[in-house]
Amino acid sequence: MAEHASREISQRELRNDSGAIMRSVEQGESFTITRNGTPIGRLIPIRRRTFVPKAEVMAAFATSPILDADRFRNDIDGAIDPTFSDREW
Repeated sequence: MAEHASREISQRELRNDSGAIMRSVEQGESFTITRNGTPIGRLIPIRRRTFVPKAEVMAAFATSPILDADRFRNDIDGAIDPTFSDREW
């Protein structure tokens, strides 16, 4: 998510126009809150999860290489001590 330049608003503007400001935040706008001209905080939208239909996910992975599970496990075992889980703590 690319960060956009935030608009500066005073603490007073935030208090007086909070409804409109919150609607703008919901639409993706960010604000820098100032007090006496000094920046004191940022108001930014929360990134919401986006539902991706199963068909789109399957299409995205359709061109991915097929994973050979045994070869993958051997590669992992070669890089990491395979007896690690057998150790007592």
